[in-house]
Amino acid sequence: MPKTKLQEVIFTVFMVIVMVYAMVCYNIAFAMGGMQNKVFVAALSEMPIMCAIGFVLDMLIAGPLAKKCAFKVLNPQKDRPIFIILAISVFSILFMCPMMSFAATILFNGGFNSEIVATWAGLTVKNFSMAFFWQIFVAGPLVRFIFGKIFREKSKKAEK
Repeated sequence: MPKTKLQEVIFTVFMVIVMVYAMVCYNIAFAMGGMQNKVFVAALSEMPIMCAIGFVLDMLIAGPLAKKCAFKVLNPQKDRPIFIILAISVFSILFMCPMMSFAATILFNGGFNSEIVATWAGLTVKNFSMAFFWQIFVAGPLVRFIFGKIFREKSKKAEK
């Protein structure tokens, strides 16, 4: 897990890229009626804007709120680290999914119109289960593994 502000930024960039790409692929596949090879390429066009939005929302709103909520429920000195990680992840999903779904509603699903609330609510509900399972079982473990390899190697080299 990140120990410095720079590490937190790097961790967030990795996590945002992995989560946004998967969620964009999911939404494009959903709109196309199923998964197709062209989904993977089509998702790349939405990546820059959605990653930028995701990074800002996570760094400024969801990340701090998720940690605050997790530490109200769990004690880092007493509870096992995996429970802390899972609590932060779950709270992060609870905050990020509605915010990112709102951004997607505005940018890709009709924008500001009379149906914005219904469209946003429907998109949030549709995205939540995918965001939850992808974060808990794929993105979270993958990003923590890569992050650990990068920063463990650097710390081992510094010790030599």
